[in-house]
Amino acid sequence: MFIKKPLTTRKIINVKGKIHHNESRQAWSNIKLKRELINEFPQLKEKRANFFYELMFCRTQEDLDKALKELSNREDVVPMLMFLYKEN
Repeated sequence: MFIKKPLTTRKIINVKGKIHHNESRQAWSNIKLKRELINEFPQLKEKRANFFYELMFCRTQEDLDKALKELSNREDVVPMLMFLYKEN
């Protein structure tokens, strides 16, 4: 079982990036982190460290509101918003 210790930030970070298709794995599995995130979380530079993420997808506004309310009562979570867009 993982012990969850969130990485914390000092400020709001707003960056844009791309999701890349990994041809060898035939999957959309590469999300490259921008320099702003790496600079804010220097722990991510540790090549031998292991990091994981938890993705929560709320299908309705009601589910999102409920999840945000639960998260706002916790001190061990630093939520990150991610928006997906299709490029033309």
